Amino acid sequence: MAKQNYDELAQNIITNVGGKDNVDKVIHCITRLRFYLNDEKKADTDAIQDLDGVAGAVYNAQLGQYQVVIGQAVEDVYDKVIEQLGDDVVDEEATDAAVEATGGQKSNKPDGFFGMIKYGFQLLIGTITGSMMPIIGLLAASGILKGILTLFTFNLGWINESSATYQIINTIGDSTFYFLPILVGYTAAKQLKSDPIIVAAIAGVLVHPTMVELGEKTSKNFVEFLGVTMNANFFGLPIHIPSYTYSIFPIIFAAWLARPVGNWFKKVLPLSLRSIFQPLFTLFIVSIVVLVVVGPVITLISSGLATFINWIVTLNQAIAGLLIGGLYQVLVIFGLHWMIIPLISNDIAQTGHSVLNGLINFTMIAQGAGALAVWAKTKITNIKSLAFAGALSGFAGVTEPAMYGINLKYGRVFWMANIGGAVGGLIAGLLHVDMFGFTGSWIGFPSFFSKTDPNNIWYFVIAATVTTVVSFIAVYFWGFKDSDVKNAKNAEKKNVFKDAVND
Repeated sequence: MAKQNYDELAQNIITNVGGKDNVDKVIHCITRLRFYLNDEKKADTDAIQDLDGVAGAVYNAQLGQYQVVIGQAVEDVYDKVIEQLGDDVVDEEATDAAVEATGGQKSNKPDGFFGMIKYGFQLLIGTITGSMMPIIGLLAASGILKGILTLFTFNLGWINESSATYQIINTIGDSTFYFLPILVGYTAAKQLKSDPIIVAAIAGVLVHPTMVELGEKTSKNFVEFLGVTMNANFFGLPIHIPSYTYSIFPIIFAAWLARPVGNWFKKVLPLSLRSIFQPLFTLFIVSIVVLVVVGPVITLISSGLATFINWIVTLNQAIAGLLIGGLYQVLVIFGLHWMIIPLISNDIAQTGHSVLNGLINFTMIAQGAGALAVWAKTKITNIKSLAFAGALSGFAGVTEPAMYGINLKYGRVFWMANIGGAVGGLIAGLLHVDMFGFTGSWIGFPSFFSKTDPNNIWYFVIAATVTTVVSFIAVYFWGFKDSDVKNAKNAEKKNVFKDAVND
């Protein structure tokens, strides 16, 4: 999609969502424009999905959003949409009013105990998604850099591990992970409408060298409670200080708590004292709550979940690979994969590698290969271009353009591709493939260079090649035909994902 066509694409999207007067607010994530509409029934989904450059469109009733899937060019298209609609639609303070206007939250208020649980879970997923999305590209870039450094150092011998060159490059690659709480704190605060600077400062407390040093202390004289070592004390109260580097849950909670605490002090403090004492009290109170209570509890739960999942993976890596390879992308549909990413980060932080991430990697390759098979088979021009773009994105580690533009739209493509993911995961498990970085799919190959097992990269190549071939063949022969495009347009317009928490 040429950049000079973004003006026309933006104009066509606005027209087909009901025009300027029907748009109350518009935001975007990594792949989608997200409209809050005054009347979602005015949107012409068929017309939008037929536009070149659009991978799909769906109304999400849970969020009250009409979502238009663009792909990696979403920011460019978003800029053009804003140019045509005006700055009023990007006012962050209008978010709550926009949700109320569309009825998205009103029509889905929690009903009963299980309704409350479902609602709370959806809010948690949405918060994690909104907090992580802005930095996923940075995490991926850092993972690639660390993988390439491993290749140059331990496989090719071009860089000495003890040299300053290695230390500098390794620090560049490691900084995103080490200071992840600060990055997530800033984005989570913007997501939750807290003060991003104060929350970033709270995150700075968590990763301060003094806190890191306290967290690393071990002694036989320390008191233990429920298996947790009390390695510090606060006014005589024994507390546990874990390692907060690479963590996200404690600082997300801090971002949530900082808003009501900060707002309360804003109301009660005189205007002349507010600029100094509001951030002072908010920083101190929220930091203490996180350090003394919430941080240790959340870290313990996260570590327990990571240990449990890794126990399952290591118990029988082949079976785990089969199940994860075949079913993981189903989690992506409902946004549940964001609960796994912090576990992977925690795993890499504690052990330096993640078998789980290695198995998940092949599901991305499978979806990209599925879209590639559609590109090879179809004779419909716009489907061919959309499928090829989706395949490239999938092989680069972003599966949404492939999944929402092609694979899920023509459902057999998705499931046939998952067969390839299951086979690839099984082979990866049998070969005990390990992963030493964050970046996945074919572009993430540097993450599979191992310091101790030079064959690990070749095991990855074997499993990735089998995944690609099996997914491609399954989709090409049994997953897609051009008549599916016509059938999809004539089918009842009931999207199975409208009740899912997307992204």
